[in-house]
Amino acid sequence: MSWKLSAIAPKERVEAALEARDEDPFWDANIVLTGFEVDPDEPETWRLDAYLEDAPGTGQRRAVLALFGENPPELEEEELPETDWVTESQRGVKPITAGRFYVHTPDHPPSDEAGIRNFCIPAAQAFGTGHHETTWGCLVMLDRMEQQGLSPKSTADIGTGTGLLAFGALHLWPQTIATASDIDPVCEPAVIDNAERNGIAVGSGKGTLTMLVADGMDDPALHAAAPFDLLIANILAAPLIDMAQDFAGAVVPGGDILLSGLLTTQEADVTKAYREAGCELHDQLTAGDWSILWLKQNSST
Repeated sequence: MSWKLSAIAPKERVEAALEARDEDPFWDANIVLTGFEVDPDEPETWRLDAYLEDAPGTGQRRAVLALFGENPPELEEEELPETDWVTESQRGVKPITAGRFYVHTPDHPPSDEAGIRNFCIPAAQAFGTGHHETTWGCLVMLDRMEQQGLSPKSTADIGTGTGLLAFGALHLWPQTIATASDIDPVCEPAVIDNAERNGIAVGSGKGTLTMLVADGMDDPALHAAAPFDLLIANILAAPLIDMAQDFAGAVVPGGDILLSGLLTTQEADVTKAYREAGCELHDQLTAGDWSILWLKQNSST
């Protein structure tokens, strides 16, 4: 049998709990989380589900509750048929449309709308299914970049998670050489699996994706692939600021940087760090409480 822990809470608390999970380097990978709207008529009421293969212990319950910080909601415990836990984790994650992209889990069919690129991304793998505002906003901004004439010959997706943003770039620019990386080794097999699932070629030439496990830009293969025409980083504000000089130095003069994972309240600090690194804000969009920034490196840098 498999098990599920569930908690009902306001949308912002469930989203914050999922963010806390993503920020925890010691999170137990055997606890699979998903958050979703309970009732379309009550969009601000969400449910967090935690799926486990075995009966949850005290430590696992505490780990889930700790994601909520002070005054956590009550947890309900449910025993599930073993074959249902992955399917159940997908069921609450509804498909989303972001620009020309339609992102769905295996539990939902693809879109048949003309001009739409479908991506099937299992929700129970790594962060970056498109359902969080930061990933959604990056897909929308990538679409906007292409519409404004951007045509990168090489693209890097740092902190790739599921590989979705790199996949989006490869669809928009089929000749780009894409390199994706993540500090979490769990992401490597997830990205390769997702690439195969979505018809993305894995390799090292034009129109293909190279997947690396790396801490930021600290990897010989990343340095060898640089400088990039486009660098994408959907991580968190603090590492975005810390790596401003590294990211600015990893793109060609006049190159483009797409940043997300920062709250609107953190936008000024992030843009300041990149301005000091020789970049200027070119475009911006807001998704909920999150900012998505398109910056350009000064050609004289």
